[in-house]
Amino acid sequence: MKSPAARQGTLRELNLGLVLREVLGAAATGTTPPSRADVAAATGLTRATVSALVDRLVAGGLLAELDPVPTQRAGRPAVPLVPAGGTLVAIGAEVNVDYLAVRAVDLAGDVLAERVRHADHRGSDPDVVLRVLGAVADEVLDEARARPQAPDDEPPHQPSAPPPPCAPPPRVVGTAVALPGLVGRSTGTLLLAPNLGWREVDVVRVLAESSRTFAEHRPTLANEADLAALAESRVRRPEGLASFVLVSGEVGIGAAIVLDGRVFGGRHGWAGELGHTLVAGSRQLEQVAGQDAMLRAAGLPRDEGVEPLVAALAAGDPAALAAVASAGEALGVALANVLNTVDVPHVVLGGTYARLADHVREPVLAALRAHVLAAPWAEPSVDVARAGSHAAVAGATHAVRDRVVADPTAWLTP
Repeated sequence: MKSPAARQGTLRELNLGLVLREVLGAAATGTTPPSRADVAAATGLTRATVSALVDRLVAGGLLAELDPVPTQRAGRPAVPLVPAGGTLVAIGAEVNVDYLAVRAVDLAGDVLAERVRHADHRGSDPDVVLRVLGAVADEVLDEARARPQAPDDEPPHQPSAPPPPCAPPPRVVGTAVALPGLVGRSTGTLLLAPNLGWREVDVVRVLAESSRTFAEHRPTLANEADLAALAESRVRRPEGLASFVLVSGEVGIGAAIVLDGRVFGGRHGWAGELGHTLVAGSRQLEQVAGQDAMLRAAGLPRDEGVEPLVAALAAGDPAALAAVASAGEALGVALANVLNTVDVPHVVLGGTYARLADHVREPVLAALRAHVLAAPWAEPSVDVARAGSHAAVAGATHAVRDRVVADPTAWLTP
């Protein structure tokens, strides 16, 4: 089937999304808000075209202008451009083994409302857990609509333009849910989540039945590691490390491959189940390097999460140090197999591993140097995730906000 020819209107809409993406990208990375001239230089569009597109996006409530700032160039001061705050809202949610999380974020990336509920969901009833998640989502959306700007105690990562006091509540772009397992994206089904004990759960149906938020805005589903990698890719500039393997350690271990800023999910979106890689004979990686495995080896209870392990490491406890070093070595061996396969020499530690990075990084790096075939010519590197806490939830909101970039016209205020 042939692709339709691009017409004048189609190109105009594509350029509108291109300009919006450039401003959103600056906001996501916390860099200086770009001016019209900056956007023109970055996109290759003419200044006149960019100016017309920006005027349309500002008038439509998707972008806002800050006060002019002097420049080194002759002419008028530059007017910084930022995403409009509080006009649109994206809802991201996550089901994890030991917590539920829901976050409402506006186009500027400011958190309008958030809830995290800690509980042990191993062997749980999916209907019960998902109904709790639906109720939490309704609470979050109600709060976001009541207070469209970022809370006073959580300043935005860069300047944004809040809506005027009489502004209407933000419109909901959509919802997305991160899940710890294999997701049937087209069916709205969680096929398998071994650490939850869930199999073939109709997540979309249960959420729609239990929550007005999910009933009105059908959620898209994705693997939690893939969404965490999406969030991580947005805080790394293209000139930096745009290709990497993110390993997200919680009770289970997930991984995601990012190539040139895009998450590679495989044919069905099921790539990255690193925790089920076989190591140490027939044992799975998460059985020797997951959070529960490290706590057990250190002689610590699992019901308090990773905090006791962090404290034991800080105190120099020999059992904790040995447990984490052993887990890091096993993790490094498994990651070496990934790097040998996909030819991406950079590893990013997320989740629990980010908290333990001071003790995990060196054994992982040593294993990569020893087992990655191309290491003498492409030095492996390991660093810590920058996307912040609950990165999968952040990635879910990015996935929703991408709908605005894909079709800005649909979201312009009349």
